[in-house]
Amino acid sequence: MLVNKHRLFLILLLVIIATTATAADGPSRPAQKGCKWEKVTNAAVGFEAWAQRCDFGYRKIDLFIKGSSLFSRFSDGGAPDPLVDVLPLLAGETAESGIKRIFASHTDKKLLKRCVLAPYPGDRRPGAKRYTFIPDKAYKKELDAKSDPGDIGDPPCGDWGDAPDGIQYFEVQPGARSVLFVRVGQDEPLFDEKTLRLIK
Repeated sequence: MLVNKHRLFLILLLVIIATTATAADGPSRPAQKGCKWEKVTNAAVGFEAWAQRCDFGYRKIDLFIKGSSLFSRFSDGGAPDPLVDVLPLLAGETAESGIKRIFASHTDKKLLKRCVLAPYPGDRRPGAKRYTFIPDKAYKKELDAKSDPGDIGDPPCGDWGDAPDGIQYFEVQPGARSVLFVRVGQDEPLFDEKTLRLIK
């Protein structure tokens, strides 16, 4: 009887491990209606993602990797939009230092002096760290004093900082020599932000 219990436990454990392995190599949620998940990979950049290809009849949307970014493309026009950027770190550079350097290269110097790196306050991802840039105390006080509750306003720290009308952040993955800049937006994205993977 004891042997049977041990055997049953081992079988159950193997099933759980197999299910976990399959889940880890797949998207974390079902595809939207009219869409299907596909894995997109760029081994040269060291990045892979689960992305949805959609056919809504009047509009088709596909996500693809070009260079070091994941883009979305709409069949009814417009230039592709960058969704996720893979940004390499310099030799010997920590992830946090690299994020500050990258932010500085895309941000007005006036804002740069008034914004600070902070942990991203939204959803967390196990095993990864997420960061954003927010106004320092003095700048935040100044913004609060003149804010209009009905006005969303411009991003206080520029296009690479905290977004008042959407979700975006830098993501650091253990052991990776690149960081991600992830633009989730306002709605559930057509890529799976929970399983983005840096593979070198």
